[in-house]
Amino acid sequence: MYKILVVEDSLTVRKVLSKLLESNPHLSPVLCETFTEAKLLLEKESDFLAAVVDLNLPDAPNGESVELSLSYSLPTIVLTGNFDEFTRAQLLDLGVLDYITKESRYSYSQVIKLIDRLRKNLTTKVLVVEDSITSRNYICGLLKKFHFQIFEASDGREALTFLSDTSDISLVISDHRMPNMDGYELVKAIRHDRRLQDLVFIGLSGTNDGILSSKFIKSGANDFLSKPFYHEEFFCRVMQNLDSQEMIRTIRASANIDSLTQVYNRRYLIEQGEAIFAKGPSGQSAAGVMVSMIDIDNFKVVNDNLGHKAGDSLLQEFATLLQEYFPTDLVVRYGGEEFTVIATGSFKQHAADISQFISAVRQTSFTQHALNVTCSIGICAENLGSLEEQIDVADKRLYKAKHTGKDKIVASDK
Repeated sequence: MYKILVVEDSLTVRKVLSKLLESNPHLSPVLCETFTEAKLLLEKESDFLAAVVDLNLPDAPNGESVELSLSYSLPTIVLTGNFDEFTRAQLLDLGVLDYITKESRYSYSQVIKLIDRLRKNLTTKVLVVEDSITSRNYICGLLKKFHFQIFEASDGREALTFLSDTSDISLVISDHRMPNMDGYELVKAIRHDRRLQDLVFIGLSGTNDGILSSKFIKSGANDFLSKPFYHEEFFCRVMQNLDSQEMIRTIRASANIDSLTQVYNRRYLIEQGEAIFAKGPSGQSAAGVMVSMIDIDNFKVVNDNLGHKAGDSLLQEFATLLQEYFPTDLVVRYGGEEFTVIATGSFKQHAADISQFISAVRQTSFTQHALNVTCSIGICAENLGSLEEQIDVADKRLYKAKHTGKDKIVASDK
């Protein structure tokens, strides 16, 4: 939970901001009515994610509240009833994140959206590619105000090397003219790497070439900015592109995640499982790819006697237990009450994990009905040429476990 300092003398505005902040499960508002109250609070605690301050307060009519929050290095959003270009420029030069007028409810929604973006930025990695140290420092300085994790490269080749070693970069901001490899060639190289298809790329250039922006975007850039750019325009472009990226990931996740249990679905198993299998060693070995098919015993009895709601709760809690015992493996709801775990590494270790899991199932009371259930498991650790063949073998061994007493593990055909 991240604390947000709100310094505002209007009761109505405080209530609006408080309600909107509380609607976000990650944010907690701390409200102050006066400059004096805010000053006393910050002297005691200053671990706030951000501050939202009114520009003119009865006991601080000349923007002292802004200077106060900035003196504690708090990312500061200014709310005011009046828009003035000179004041806006002064505030941005001071280092505030944004200057928002109290025009409508949408203005307050903008504040909340900006704060939530700050929260997300704490884990968002950005690579700035720029050969000019002055320009690079300027861009990095802007990004630091918004809590991004920042990495730097001086040209396209250095950027590609960095990206090959780092898989979780969300955004690349690159200049056009650079030695060794320019920004135009960099974005083309990035888009040829399937691993980097979702990465947001924003191109920059100080030239007046009107065709350059279209060339960048046609080659795979998400956006383009001409230098020099306005502070607000830069951040609007960055935030909009990251929001779009998150929306795409959400849509993709909804296609790959089982809505009931929140583990991956069969569709994702086919896509990612094959990729995992392709990377595994060839031939039977102690460090291969293992497929385990896991089925809840007598699940139909639960649905018949207690109803489908109880059955759904059992599936959810069972899936959660699977994730606890196989945190680094691929856990999938294969269908109905049947789950799949795809693991790599040592068979001895996987067998031990499976054994611990089946014991944990026996000892767990599931749902509000305190259900005691068991499960049957079939394992295939042999390399049979394809993931589909391994799943078939594991499924046959699961069938054998189900029909020879249940509550057991079958890992071979003997």
